[in-house]
Amino acid sequence: MAIKSSITDIDAQIEKLRERRRSMIAKSAERFARAATKSGLAEMEIADEEVDRIVEEIAARFRKGEKKETAGATASPRRPAVGETGTPTEVSHDS
Repeated sequence: MAIKSSITDIDAQIEKLRERRRSMIAKSAERFARAATKSGLAEMEIADEEVDRIVEEIAARFRKGEKKETAGATASPRRPAVGETGTPTEVSHDS
């Protein structure tokens, strides 16, 4: 027989989830703050709107990568975009 949850039990679960959410947000903020400090970005005078735009571009790049990974294990490695530095590790033989 299933145990009925009381409103008090549900409220306690909700509060635990809210605290867990706050903790996850704080850890995420600390992670990005460390990255910004380490890269020197935190010391640059950049408008908040510009930072938001840059971070959104980075997120889009990684989201695109996630979609490729879930499409299949045979996906080829990311090719550098125009203007990126570095040498490709694999030569495409596409015609």
